[in-house]
Amino acid sequence: MDSEVLVTKIKEILDQLKIYVNQDGGDMEFVAFKDRLVYIRLLGNCVGCGLTDITFKEGIESILLEEFPYDIDGIELVM
Repeated sequence: MDSEVLVTKIKEILDQLKIYVNQDGGDMEFVAFKDRLVYIRLLGNCVGCGLTDITFKEGIESILLEEFPYDIDGIELVM
């Protein structure tokens, strides 16, 4: 898949997932896609929340890896 198309699709999915994160006062933003890794930043109430790992690993990461199994190797959080 073309890199620009992939980034657009990743952003679309992240925008859909933001709805759930926003419900608890959190937010996230796409930072970059480089070397088959997606970099995102968690914001708002997500920062310092005890459930961040669950939200990230079982939610955001698993969904993106399921949607793009041949294009993405992983997701990294950046501060």
